[in-house]
Amino acid sequence: MAKLTIHANSPKHIINKNIYSHFSEHLGRCIYEGIWVGHDSPIPNTEGMRNDVLEALKALKIPVLRWPGGCFADEYHWKDGIGPAENRKRMINTHWGGVVENNHFGTHEFLRLCELIGAEPYISGNVGSGTVQEMSEWVEYMTFDGESPMANLRKENGREEPWKLTYFGVGNENWGCGGNMRPEYYADLYRQYACYVRNYGDNRIFKIACGANSFDYNWTEVLMREAAKHMDGLSLHYYTVPTGVWQDKGSATEFGEKEWFQTLQETMKMEELLVRHSAIMDKYDPEKRVALMVDEWGTWYNVEPGTNPGFLYQQNTIRDALIAGINLNLFHHHSERVQMTNIAQVVNVLQAVILTEGADMLLTPTYHVFDMYKVHQDAKYIPVELQSPAYTMEGKHLDQLSASASMDDSGAVNVSLCNLHHSDSLEVECDVRGYAGSEISGTAVTAGSINAHNSFEAPEAVISEAFTSYRMDGEKLYVTLPAHSVVTLRLA
Repeated sequence: MAKLTIHANSPKHIINKNIYSHFSEHLGRCIYEGIWVGHDSPIPNTEGMRNDVLEALKALKIPVLRWPGGCFADEYHWKDGIGPAENRKRMINTHWGGVVENNHFGTHEFLRLCELIGAEPYISGNVGSGTVQEMSEWVEYMTFDGESPMANLRKENGREEPWKLTYFGVGNENWGCGGNMRPEYYADLYRQYACYVRNYGDNRIFKIACGANSFDYNWTEVLMREAAKHMDGLSLHYYTVPTGVWQDKGSATEFGEKEWFQTLQETMKMEELLVRHSAIMDKYDPEKRVALMVDEWGTWYNVEPGTNPGFLYQQNTIRDALIAGINLNLFHHHSERVQMTNIAQVVNVLQAVILTEGADMLLTPTYHVFDMYKVHQDAKYIPVELQSPAYTMEGKHLDQLSASASMDDSGAVNVSLCNLHHSDSLEVECDVRGYAGSEISGTAVTAGSINAHNSFEAPEAVISEAFTSYRMDGEKLYVTLPAHSVVTLRLA
């Protein structure tokens, strides 16, 4: 049995809803086919964007959507994607599959997408192959309300009023695909470029510096030492690769108990990353003014057999649902410093919440976890204490239970629980301190096997369902979690 103490009598800071944000890159079928089908498509669409995907994303209450990359961002020149579609430049996507980009989905289309789904835009600017002038003019084009060359160009292209833009990334992965830079060099470049990412009128830009790749703590040290006062956020990228080996990352669907355990073990390394990068940031920013932004995270497997290896298309099983729940719980626990995370990616790429094939669309197990967990958005963080039995395999150990809790505006307590074990159920004794109610309801995402996933032939093999395996005994709440399950309870 696991024991969980939930301090509902002492809620703390707000869990920023932006922890539930997403990432959309010009990669594979994420933008084209996944979101954009064009005005003349037989697939029902709004201004060229497919209606089924718009409705699903809107229902998920996505706070922020990041675009256009990723590695694509540092080879993207924004002026190629404005004006009449027939006049836009065509380009080769050298990072992802070598396909031709027609630039029909550009600045106007992305910002309209954000309006349609109710998300704030997060735009990544080009430092790797762009210029200070190009970045400065993009911000002016989007946000300046007045007489200027870029504002006039925006009006010529059909948008009279400027957009509201808060989140702007000054480069992406500049330690790698964004220029192979040293941290000292990028820190100086960041200071230069960020200087010209200006605030126009009442629009205030939240400037995000390119942060570290996984365990590169020196990058964080240098960026915080040299440029912390010039930034509002610092990014961090970490992908869960089951094998830990990029050359052969393992299958998304063909795996056994050992691979299941290894994947969860790899994803739990996020805890170390959050602790150690935050500790470095605390040294230079004890007031926690600079946000840690985990703006790329999720699972990364070998692509589905027969698909373009540059498209990063993978299936999504109940294993991915557990990965989502575990990481969201970790982000809650570190939400004093972690203010935004963006799972990669929103449609048809890596740990997608949506898959499409022609006119068909399905929601993945990861989608259902995000949908279930959205009750934590902008809720008050509730501290928890956990005593969990060990989940053991080949001499290695994980806590079998992952958990987090929050209190919403109505005073209801929402508790999310993940049973990591591939085959064993788990009873959890919950001491909910400060809770005197009696109205309890639950939702669960689980499956009959650890490989279960939704396909276009069986799109609802893994969905969220009502959960009732709980009971009150005196002042204690007892919950029986099925094997490999994610559960959220609402105590009203």
